[in-house]
Amino acid sequence: MTTTATDPTATDPTATDPTATDPTATDPTATDPTATDPAATDRVATPPDATTPPDATAPSSALPPSERLRRWRLVLGDGGADGTGCGLTGRDAAMDGALEALYGKGSDGKGAEGGRRSAGLGASAPSVARWLGDIRTYFPSSVVQVMQRDAIDRLGLNSLLLEPEMLAAVEADVHLVGTLLSLNKVMPETTKETARAVVRKVVAELEKRLATRTRATLTGALDRSARIHRPRHRDIDWDRTIRANLKNYLPEYRTVVPERLIGYGRAAQSVKKEVVLCIDQSGSMAASVVYASVFGAVLASMRAIDTRLVVFDTSVVDLTDQMDDPVDVLFGTQLGGGTDINRALAYCQSRITRPAETVVVLISDLYEGGIRNEMLKRVAAMKAAGVQFVTLLALSDEGAPAYDREHAAALAALGAPAFACTPDLFPDVMAAALEKRPLPIPDMAEQR
Repeated sequence: MTTTATDPTATDPTATDPTATDPTATDPTATDPTATDPAATDRVATPPDATTPPDATAPSSALPPSERLRRWRLVLGDGGADGTGCGLTGRDAAMDGALEALYGKGSDGKGAEGGRRSAGLGASAPSVARWLGDIRTYFPSSVVQVMQRDAIDRLGLNSLLLEPEMLAAVEADVHLVGTLLSLNKVMPETTKETARAVVRKVVAELEKRLATRTRATLTGALDRSARIHRPRHRDIDWDRTIRANLKNYLPEYRTVVPERLIGYGRAAQSVKKEVVLCIDQSGSMAASVVYASVFGAVLASMRAIDTRLVVFDTSVVDLTDQMDDPVDVLFGTQLGGGTDINRALAYCQSRITRPAETVVVLISDLYEGGIRNEMLKRVAAMKAAGVQFVTLLALSDEGAPAYDREHAAALAALGAPAFACTPDLFPDVMAAALEKRPLPIPDMAEQR
């Protein structure tokens, strides 16, 4: 009997050539078109095949060549597609047209290179309305919001939002609300009702998302802050009880005799804490103003917390009386203008009646146009009186914004570190402040 040596590569060409089934091994751009075309990131706000069949999320190496060329064609646009040899028809052509109108060369109003005629949305409301309808058809809601924001920023379409028909066609989100608030003073009466409806829709969605967890988290914090000394068994704070009775340790029994029990009290319905939200309404803080107004309404609905909401630029406006309706609060703001943090803190300080039971939350990028040293003195005075002082550079999902680092460092030296806070983290930050615990400060490097 004889044996024959076998060659494993005879039936499996990938045994010696790993690129046979993985073209990305030699072509790093197969899954990252921006590797050779940095402008591609500007051309496409999101993967252009977001609405293609289910296999659209498959790795490029698993796709047939025709599908890979199709993706390249959508990424590169009409001007850069000569090398692909791929033409688009039907839905793909319509998607390409919607992307080209916003991200194509010359769509920012500066004109195409070499005098070429280029796409664009133009300045007419009908053409923009048709484009809005197209992107809502071809892309998911999250992508539509990004493209709308890019259209407003790149093409200066703010004026078109003053038309009711146009406003009714857009996908509402926090950024759109910020834009509408900045246009509030020039908005015609015929548009204001539509604008309020758009804002109310966004606010209702935010309240639905944030209110329940915020109330539950803060109610627990208030309960834990009300310590009692004759607790029921389930309410005993064992950590504090053991520390309070260490003097009663019996070595022979290796046990502590708890002469005095300390428990988590149940917060009564009377006011236990005071919270002051002091919000910078300069133009860069638009998203923070929206979220702060929603949280203000949630806090105002809790009987155990006395909440005050103050907005400021170079003047100070107390909107506490309007907190029942965050939409009224938002339309009571005036985004833009200068910043006088010192004046705002002076007003807040004058309204504090129980410093040891008060939390002041300053939401600002800290670019101070007022008297810097006075601002820092006020913060130091409030902390010395027992106030819990929290500084948020932003209250939004956008990460750490541009901010005055010198002022942030000075506040940190006073024991009031400044950091950006997401809406999901805010209840935990407030709970820690109410209980006078260290704040859960996120890593600023990760937020950039």
